[in-house]
Amino acid sequence: MASFSIGEPPAPQLLTIDTGSNLLWVQCLPCTKCFEQASPIFDPSKSSTYTTLQCNSPYCTISPSDKCDPSNNCKFSHKYLDGTDVAGLLGTEKFTLETSDEGISPVANVVFGCAHDNDCYNGQPSGILGLGPSNISLATQLGSKFSYCIGSMKDPKYPHNQLILGDGAKIEGLSTPLEVYNDLYYLTLEGISLSERRLEIDPEIFKRTPSGTGGTVIDSGTTLSFLAKGAYDVLSAEVQKLMDGKLEKVEEPDIPSALCYKGIISQDLVGFPDVVLNFADGAELGLDIESLFQEYGQNEFCMALQESPVGNDLNVVGIMAQQFYNVAYDLAANKVYFQRIDCELLDD
Repeated sequence: MASFSIGEPPAPQLLTIDTGSNLLWVQCLPCTKCFEQASPIFDPSKSSTYTTLQCNSPYCTISPSDKCDPSNNCKFSHKYLDGTDVAGLLGTEKFTLETSDEGISPVANVVFGCAHDNDCYNGQPSGILGLGPSNISLATQLGSKFSYCIGSMKDPKYPHNQLILGDGAKIEGLSTPLEVYNDLYYLTLEGISLSERRLEIDPEIFKRTPSGTGGTVIDSGTTLSFLAKGAYDVLSAEVQKLMDGKLEKVEEPDIPSALCYKGIISQDLVGFPDVVLNFADGAELGLDIESLFQEYGQNEFCMALQESPVGNDLNVVGIMAQQFYNVAYDLAANKVYFQRIDCELLDD
């Protein structure tokens, strides 16, 4: 999550960070349909710095068909894979961001979406902060670098999570090449290791095909991670070998393809080895038990690395896999950096 204020007077917002989409949008009054959120819904009519974006703006490309309303304001709409469906008007507004020295930095004329008709979004945030590679993304509006550090997702009050936009981003750790394709961030995943042993998985499984299917993307807006069937089957079999005779395997009707067991992660998986995602140029992402497994129901848990949906060979590195890491993006240099660290150490 990222918190900041928009408008004048400033109105606090809490947004979900999403590297898998581009547009930053918040719910706005008047609502045709809005979901519940923790903070009051933003009212652009009460902000002295809000302006709607006209259809001749170069940013007015989110919804190229039927993109103008009768007043020549630029409309947008977007549907997410989880079923979230939002629509409204593009505008510009003053954003007030916190600085690393606990000060504030106002940024004028940030392009964002004022969403009036919204469906199916779950949770308390007031919208989504898209950090994709297009020109409308907040990341590219403010520069070519950004970084985020995520602590334990089990602790919603953890105070040291951080998002840094622009030249102040923490560009540290081992890097791996970044490729932009279809407005997604693709990485070169070369293999997966368990118990310090590289698993026998054909590396072609992780590559994008000439037709553009498959490959490996990093997406902070997706909770779980997903592997193409060939890679998932190998990893799943190895995990089951480690569990056999120790924990009872169970099936969850809601997620029949997931690998699930009876037990408590913190008690029953002490000493379980890390799963390591091995990327090009030596960068690694190590998944401990908090990143590899997710509690599901009472005294049950499932592996948070699941098989990609049938017919979809895309490998996805979701946000659970990025816990306890500072992840940095340098879009000018086409690199992503991974640094395993306690986020509190970055507060200095």
